[in-house]
Amino acid sequence: MVNTQVGTQVRRPAVHHPSHRGRILLIGFLAGLALAVVWSAKLVDTGIGQNIAKTALGHDARTTPIGGLLSGAVFAFVTGVAGSFTACNIAVFGAVGPMVEQQDGRRQSLRTVLRPLGWLVAGMLPVSAAYGAIGAWLGTRIPQLSTDTVGSMPVRLVQSSVVFGLIGLALVYLGLAELRLVPDPLARVSQRRPNARLVVLGALVGGFLIGRPFPLFHKLFLYAAEHNNPVYGAAIFVLQSLGNMLIMAALFLLLMAIGRGWLVRWMSARPGRVARVTAAMLLTVGVFTVIYWTIRVPSLFGYGWFPTMPYNS
Repeated sequence: MVNTQVGTQVRRPAVHHPSHRGRILLIGFLAGLALAVVWSAKLVDTGIGQNIAKTALGHDARTTPIGGLLSGAVFAFVTGVAGSFTACNIAVFGAVGPMVEQQDGRRQSLRTVLRPLGWLVAGMLPVSAAYGAIGAWLGTRIPQLSTDTVGSMPVRLVQSSVVFGLIGLALVYLGLAELRLVPDPLARVSQRRPNARLVVLGALVGGFLIGRPFPLFHKLFLYAAEHNNPVYGAAIFVLQSLGNMLIMAALFLLLMAIGRGWLVRWMSARPGRVARVTAAMLLTVGVFTVIYWTIRVPSLFGYGWFPTMPYNS
């Protein structure tokens, strides 16, 4: 039998390069930089975070001891929600774009809308659980619970700067990959597993705990370390991460409910629009995370310089 395919050229699907890539790159960088400059840790940590926890728990979460294992679980979830807008968690909102990207313009069932959240959680759970188990086992030997300093900077904040610097760079890279400015490390696996990108973003969300200096999380971490129970440590760290995602998940569901498909149809109406929106969100939160944790935070201890707004002085 003669193979009639010999000599024919295999046609590959064309790779679309989003338009206005330079503009999106500049917008993402400037938005992330501006956010890092105007960010008020006092406002989000104390004014928002601790007040949410106090309202939900019915007492001052900073000074009231955690009453037991069940109270610790409740404390973990509530303080996770309370920490939604802290600098160590704000990057979670960068996942909204990729989750919208998974939708189509047809009428969506609740199961279809919830599926992206499920994949995000699937990536988050192993990281959160593993770190909770390791943290409870190692206890105060882990740098995040250390009271030592390196020069003038606390060791736990050194860990924060390193961890969030790496997470921020990962988010920036994923944003650049959306614009086809760098090779996409997930391109091949995404062809077989379309939700791979959400799983990776979920793993990054779980990684937020590895560097988080939020005072209420620090209190929870110490409580887990005192019990020295890896199973309990894994459980409450998972609850903390689920709390971190709650407001972002509610925002995503609200967008899907209000839009009734309009938002999805608008994003997919022009080639490259989804990539541009997703890239802009990832670049903004990624640049913010890198600048805030690797430049602004060290500058507070005399390492380098970063502008300080009057309300932060």
